[in-house]
Amino acid sequence: MSTCPAITKNNVAVITGGADGIGLATANYLQSQGMLVCIADNNEEKLSIAQKELDGVLSILTDVSKLESVQALHNSVMSEYGHVDLLMNNAGTGRPNTSWDQFDAWQTTLNVNLWGVIHGIHTFVPTMVRQGNPGVIINTGSKQGITSPPGNPAYNVSKAGVKAVTEALAHDLRSIENCPVTAHLLVPGFTYTGMIRQFIADRPLGAWTPDQVVEYLIAALGRGDFYILCPDNDVDRETDNKRMAWAMGDLIENRPALSRWHPDYISEFQKFMEN
Repeated sequence: MSTCPAITKNNVAVITGGADGIGLATANYLQSQGMLVCIADNNEEKLSIAQKELDGVLSILTDVSKLESVQALHNSVMSEYGHVDLLMNNAGTGRPNTSWDQFDAWQTTLNVNLWGVIHGIHTFVPTMVRQGNPGVIINTGSKQGITSPPGNPAYNVSKAGVKAVTEALAHDLRSIENCPVTAHLLVPGFTYTGMIRQFIADRPLGAWTPDQVVEYLIAALGRGDFYILCPDNDVDRETDNKRMAWAMGDLIENRPALSRWHPDYISEFQKFMEN
């Protein structure tokens, strides 16, 4: 049972990217707690399947990269329920790219992963603040937005932006006197979702299931955590902490960018991780 005051029977949850993976698992949990749930997704087929799986859920075809689509989602939810108590900006995508190739992939990734979150905030948060009731905004980030591993710069940039946007949102909300709405950054570890399933047919042993992520998320919301950094079956919190500390050390010690993957620093990084 959650101790987060927004997760209460008959409260309303809106989840983008809600037809699969972490979004769908969250919808399933919140519905089990008696919440009224709306799942939004741009995949009509998955949305239809999810609606059948979650009996009574409201499903709305939504393209989070377009502000008018998110505004239509808001209007539909308000017309149906009259209030919103939990918003999960979870929709995400990833496409192959490099620093100067695949420009379309850059646009799509940033429009969905970053602008989708910004659209959700600008559309739903004013309503949630005006309501004056306990509310929660959860934005789904990524460890790649913190340590920026080589190989997918557009995704890294989008998730680094989600981190910065969510930090600013949390500060702005707590700067409002007696505001009962809070913001939280969900940072999953390696999780077997639809985005991974298209490349890997079976769940790797190192990956968590979406249900495990949701269990961790709910416990963290109950504690009031802002940074909800999930481990997985291969990487524990201590390892994450060291990797993040090394990444920040690049700035502090003026090392080359992404020195963790620089041939001159491989040995030094390994020693750092072992200490």
